[in-house]
Amino acid sequence: MKNKLLKSIALGVIIALAIACQPKKEDSKTADAPAVDKEKIKSEIVAMETVMADMYNMRSAASEEYYDDNATSFSQNKPPLVGKFAIDKSIKDDLTSFAAGDVISFSVNEIFPSSDGNQVVEIGSYKVVDAKETVKFTGNYMSLFEKKDGKYVCIRDMGASDMPKKQ
Repeated sequence: MKNKLLKSIALGVIIALAIACQPKKEDSKTADAPAVDKEKIKSEIVAMETVMADMYNMRSAASEEYYDDNATSFSQNKPPLVGKFAIDKSIKDDLTSFAAGDVISFSVNEIFPSSDGNQVVEIGSYKVVDAKETVKFTGNYMSLFEKKDGKYVCIRDMGASDMPKKQ
């Protein structure tokens, strides 16, 4: 009886090991999904950030090419801005602090596309310089884009200045 019990336990262990050592079966959804072209996506995001910088530098508050209608934007020392209208108003208010000759630039540091490429998280930084190219302030941001009608739009973003708050 004791011998039969040991044989049963040994057989169970062998079966468990055989099952555990089986190669993982490839998920048909993953196998059929086209590879995401990260460089192509990054170039699309860089182009969008360039348009956004141009908008700031022309002192225009028209972000229709960047934000989704229902986007939410989070900034330091402000409540969340919900909707393109509220975001545009905030941009317009921010532009009043820009002096003549101030120029903003955005740098796309990293992107993280979803496996299907329909969403992308961007981590970037920004810099504002004056007419003499002296840095006035810098900061960082994170944006979440979603592909709608074949192009990316920002649905969430948040930014934070690197500079201490003025008293």
